Amino acid sequence: MFYKIEVNMNDKVLFADDEINVLEGIRRQLRTVHDTTIALGPQKGLQAVKEHGPFAVIVSDLRMPEMDGIEFLKKVREKHPDTVRMILTGNADLKAAIEAVNEGSVFRFLTKPCHTTALSMAVSTGIEQYRLVTSEKELLEKTLKGCINMLTDVLALVNPEAFGRASRIRKYCSEIASIFEVKNLWQMETAALLSQIGCVVLSNEALKKIYKGQELAANEKAAYEKHPMIGQDLLSNIPRMEEVAEIIKCQNFVYDSFGMKEQDLQGNEIPLEARILKAVLDFDMLESKGLPKGMAFKKLKDGQGIYDPEVLEVFEHILGTELTYRMEEVSMDELRIAMILAEDIRTKDGVLLISRGQVITEVILSRLNSMAGHSRIKEPIKVFVSGS
Repeated sequence: MFYKIEVNMNDKVLFADDEINVLEGIRRQLRTVHDTTIALGPQKGLQAVKEHGPFAVIVSDLRMPEMDGIEFLKKVREKHPDTVRMILTGNADLKAAIEAVNEGSVFRFLTKPCHTTALSMAVSTGIEQYRLVTSEKELLEKTLKGCINMLTDVLALVNPEAFGRASRIRKYCSEIASIFEVKNLWQMETAALLSQIGCVVLSNEALKKIYKGQELAANEKAAYEKHPMIGQDLLSNIPRMEEVAEIIKCQNFVYDSFGMKEQDLQGNEIPLEARILKAVLDFDMLESKGLPKGMAFKKLKDGQGIYDPEVLEVFEHILGTELTYRMEEVSMDELRIAMILAEDIRTKDGVLLISRGQVITEVILSRLNSMAGHSRIKEPIKVFVSGS
């Protein structure tokens, strides 16, 4: 069992101990000072973390049945690394204290009996530490998010073709990475969104030729081949974007690259996110050349040694029934939610409205209908419709 004692405060504290008398004593001591939850044993502690976390501070007994305090706090750290962890124990063993600090990343090691004032001060100090860590993290995340949004906005303005491609691949990259349980999913999504940021050195017309498989001038080809390195250079000096920059650098790396001097990594040495990006980008490129999804994916599977076979297996699973979609031409009146655009939707003047590959949603359909009333949209529109 675990009990929650409410007070009008924002920072929550959890105490885990296998002795109910100890927990009842803590409740009496701190009920007017801290927002406190008490849990009888480590399993109830983990349950409390799952149902009521995250906590600013968690204080655990060292010696408990089923799981000791060090193991309990290690499990807490896996889910909530910012939570400040403390040990409160009647065992003043120096070896145990060192182990708690090293393995459980314990902030304080307190011994029983612990005076109310000392315990409250230790918890208050832990709360201050939690606030410091989380406020700095929040500031950095807001700054990073603003930076990412600014870069994608620049890409959309300078090169809408590249932005359209990045927007299309993001969904597949995120879904594949989720199945692989990639730890920092935001890095995969950001790498997908910014995978084409190095293309700012190319004209929109050059990218149109690239995506349609048309012949390029020598200088255009050379610039396009360098775009992953340019993307890496643009991002590598931004805090917390170093790994994203590495993923973008490796986006064209071949999986089985034995003997390729220009590639310093091969196989599973290549970041998983880059292997995912390689498969999804090439799939998108084949679709841009007019290949149906089924044929485009078959070409990926036929590319011996180019792609990570496990990534292709997951990608095929995600595509599922999409591989059986048929292409149709429809008017604006026939356009329906859940259809997938097989080509860009443009105005009669050639202005890009919605990029190919996007799923028609209620919002998109409403936007298009408002423009269609002025006869501005070029029709018919090519879409993919489920064959089922």
